[in-house]
Amino acid sequence: MIQILKMAFRDLGRNRRRSFFSALAVGAGLALLILMASVIEGEMGSAIESAIQLQSGHIQIRAKTYDENRSSLKWVDLVENPEQMASLISGLAEVKAATPRLYASGFLSSGTQSAGARITGIDPLSPASDPYREGLISGNYLNPDDRDAVLIGKPMADKLSLKVGDNVSLSLNTSDGNVQDQTFTVKGIYTTNTYGFDSTTVFLPLSKAQAITQTENHASTIFILLKDTAQTDAVVRALSISSGLVIKTWKDLNALFVDYEAMAQSYISIFYLIILAISASVIINTLIMSVYERTREIGILSAIGMRGNRIMMLFLAESSMLAVGGVIMGLLIGVLSTLYFNVNGFYIGNMGLSGMLITDTIYAKLTMDNLVNLTILTFVVTLLSGLYPAVMASRMQPIAALRAEK
Repeated sequence: MIQILKMAFRDLGRNRRRSFFSALAVGAGLALLILMASVIEGEMGSAIESAIQLQSGHIQIRAKTYDENRSSLKWVDLVENPEQMASLISGLAEVKAATPRLYASGFLSSGTQSAGARITGIDPLSPASDPYREGLISGNYLNPDDRDAVLIGKPMADKLSLKVGDNVSLSLNTSDGNVQDQTFTVKGIYTTNTYGFDSTTVFLPLSKAQAITQTENHASTIFILLKDTAQTDAVVRALSISSGLVIKTWKDLNALFVDYEAMAQSYISIFYLIILAISASVIINTLIMSVYERTREIGILSAIGMRGNRIMMLFLAESSMLAVGGVIMGLLIGVLSTLYFNVNGFYIGNMGLSGMLITDTIYAKLTMDNLVNLTILTFVVTLLSGLYPAVMASRMQPIAALRAEK
């Protein structure tokens, strides 16, 4: 076997440039696979994390009749005594935060400009509101007792030409079906780097939102964040609610994203196959050229007693060496590229899909599972690519091979 490896190494060294670029093609394919897998992993992870932190939470408790699309404010569609329920849920060890939230639809107007808004009443002091507090870029954050202050996203501030301290008119629906108008002061401007969320969401203290919508002591939902997403099902089983309420998990509330992720993985698998097929074709071409160039040599080896299976092993050893060299280069290029984009990311701007929250910058996320699986897959495909040229060489007849032209 040692002799076979020495011969394979010598044969690859006959045309160093061709061997190098063949291994480089394998390496480039593996590096591209690693980078693609890392970007997809980062995008999926970022999108679901944004959805959980900003919009859905890990779990929500709401009335069975609540219509999220209409932000229903009828008392029968809301949760009664939400503070009491949230306090009880917060006592569970797995729960990071449980807080009532009230949602209403309305319009924000400034001068001749206006924009549709999703009014969200929050407890400013709850840990669930940390993303908005930490995302504050100008002005001050809300206090629970603010009566005429709002917090708006940077895209909405830019659209309406608003800055901290400006007055803005807020019109929103109430529980009795009427429309309430009130002038508020922009107390702060925030960003979560998620355009689809920041461009529509306006925050009020929960008590003020309840007062202006006439939904005192009611909330649209109990918004629950957990310390670990994996504990979602366990917490759901531990919760005890009345018959008029329903429990929704982050998977229920982000069904579009879950479907999109499954579809994206299917399409990505096709791209993986295309990249591997290109890399494999390069290896096949390299070894077939090597077979034709060494036809007389193969004939001599056969004539002096080398069996077909050893000739096959010789060419498989060459493909193995190309695979090893390509994998090493691919790992080096792929890991370095992923680390770069893990720090700097891909800026995509406002490219979010309707119903999904995607941040304006996607960061690559390299996982050990992806790294190991793609490395093994690339090595195996490259090794198998040498099978056809190896079989072709092993089946050559010595006399015919010796008569071949140089």
